[in-house]
Amino acid sequence: MADDTELGQYAQELFQNVCAEAEAGEYKESVFFHMVTDDLIDAGEFDDAVYVNYQPANNVRVRVDGYCGDPMDSAGEEDEPLTLGLIISEFVQEPDVVTLTQREMGSAFNKLLTFVNNALKPDWRSALEHTSSEYELADLIATRWSRITKIRLYLITNKKLSSRVDGKHAIAFQNRQVAYSVWDLRRLLALSHSTKEREVLRVDFTQDGLHPLRALLASSPDSPNPVYLAVMPGEDLARIYDRWGARLLEQNVRVFLQARSKVNKGIKGTLEHEPELFFSFNNGLTTTAEAVRISEDGNYILSMDNLQIVNGGQTTASIYAAYRAGCDLSKVFVQMKLNVIQPSDVEELVPQISRFANTQNKVSEADLFSNHPFHTRIQALSQRLLAPAKEGTFIQTKWFYERARGQYGDAQAYLTSGEKKKFLLQYPKNQKFTKTDLAKYLRVWEDDAYRVNLGAQKNFVEYAKALTDRWAEDNTQFNEYFFHSLIAKKIIFNTAEALIPQRPWYEAGGYRAPLVVLSIGLIGNSVRDLGKRVDFERIWNEQQLDEPWREAICQAADAVNPVLMNPAQGYRNISEWAKKQRCWDKVRSLHVDWNDAWLSELISPDAERSRERESGRVQRDDNEIENQRVVVNQKLGFWEKVEKWLVAEGEGTEKERGCVHVAASMPSKIPTEKQCAVIVGLMHRIENEGCPFHMAMTL
Repeated sequence: MADDTELGQYAQELFQNVCAEAEAGEYKESVFFHMVTDDLIDAGEFDDAVYVNYQPANNVRVRVDGYCGDPMDSAGEEDEPLTLGLIISEFVQEPDVVTLTQREMGSAFNKLLTFVNNALKPDWRSALEHTSSEYELADLIATRWSRITKIRLYLITNKKLSSRVDGKHAIAFQNRQVAYSVWDLRRLLALSHSTKEREVLRVDFTQDGLHPLRALLASSPDSPNPVYLAVMPGEDLARIYDRWGARLLEQNVRVFLQARSKVNKGIKGTLEHEPELFFSFNNGLTTTAEAVRISEDGNYILSMDNLQIVNGGQTTASIYAAYRAGCDLSKVFVQMKLNVIQPSDVEELVPQISRFANTQNKVSEADLFSNHPFHTRIQALSQRLLAPAKEGTFIQTKWFYERARGQYGDAQAYLTSGEKKKFLLQYPKNQKFTKTDLAKYLRVWEDDAYRVNLGAQKNFVEYAKALTDRWAEDNTQFNEYFFHSLIAKKIIFNTAEALIPQRPWYEAGGYRAPLVVLSIGLIGNSVRDLGKRVDFERIWNEQQLDEPWREAICQAADAVNPVLMNPAQGYRNISEWAKKQRCWDKVRSLHVDWNDAWLSELISPDAERSRERESGRVQRDDNEIENQRVVVNQKLGFWEKVEKWLVAEGEGTEKERGCVHVAASMPSKIPTEKQCAVIVGLMHRIENEGCPFHMAMTL
């Protein structure tokens, strides 16, 4: 647990970060809400969050700041149960540590339940402004109430929860279970400092109605990564999932497909009608854990740390859906293979386990995109390329690509105060971006820009598919010019986020996120219609937008807002309307008299292609060097193992096997750049075809 000094430092740092971002024109409360919920989305607490900010001046007993999607919800069937997630935020306007009392906590949660109670009253709902976010939420609650079986209430705060408060027991509200979660200063600090960016996920089979898990050691007793075979009772699995949700599936390469595929419907049917046959019909779970506690006789697993279901997410979620629907799971058992993996080996071994585990639905390369060399390339470019100094300053900075969550914080963890100051000068906090950010900045310029409104994770998965195909076609297109353009798109996106809340028609707690997406999407569509291209290189060189660009963003937002705020007939929910093709069709049909100064800054497609070709040529040269570095720096004996596997399996052409033979002969022979290119191409192909040996791309 953090000491008072560390907690105080974190409180000040958090407050300063909120204030810094609020300088762009957003309210501090809004900044804090989005800052925390973004972290909780990454942490798997929920899959999306919508800001509401409803606190009527005439009623201090009702309030709601947002609502969230629950990753355990199923949307495959109309009669399947739903979880309602509501968020209230307590942001204190000072940097010092302030205590949150039990009374204050209880009052905050009661305000959320009062909102739910009011939302179920037609007269109260009708009195709300029908274009407001609070009406949207109230209407959502009322229309889906019959399907809502569980309510999760979240309190997020920069206060420290009193040490006298050790929890809050679940209650029933109108026959719905209510669960509580408080993310206070201590818990947020633990989240930010954890190596895994998580509190330890500890499953204790001796508590919470679970049972010690009978298991058989299926590896050498002295193995550093032991393997166990076990049989998990279906009800225990459902209870574990009820407690931890999507956090169990972080290393699962597949996004859960709900009960929509034939496979999943088959699982559901077996659970409902033939539960005793589930064990025979189902392939079971492939799991990992970083540590296990075994009973003295060696026959039972008593606890696991950081349990991950790397294959079997659909099985798990289907069992959980049956559990919530009241199905009898007493006859349901699931076979489980548990791989205990040292924390240092997680990044290398888990993707391999995911790849080769027996799957029920095909795992595509897009599903494995988190481990794709594209990320390595972008990270390397971000570490190498100095951004031009902005006008009025001589300081050159870099843009920090957080390939793995928490890298930005880890890079500062052991720096002295002077070193940290130097680091932040080189990598300002507002120049950090993540994988989901990247997908958002890129896709908003595509012809289906509206799909960014589906949410960060969904957008990332969908865009990953396209990027994977593009990488396979020609990876040299992901070069310095691509990176410059990416950063320019981030600058445009961030500027739009700052400008739109300043428009005279914008209301606090409004629909900033979809407005930003649709406004930039409109700009991109208009540029294409004009037969022009955005001069992203100019924006990169200036590291900011000039006045014509800022005016163009305002013009776009002014045109988009009436479309967004007036959904077509049949659409009552503005957030949902923003996600629809029909909404996007209306947006891109808009005519805007763009300012002449901005139009004059656009360039021809030929000019853009010339830049792309030149940067692609340089990248091809860089690739040759990188290929040689990767081949030469693999662990001792790696290429001998690959060569033996190729011969045994009859894989690879004569040329490819010859190149690998040269690599296996190192250091007496060193493969040429061309030979290394052949080897790397071969490895990328056979790694997807069952080769058990995988190159380490970062050494």
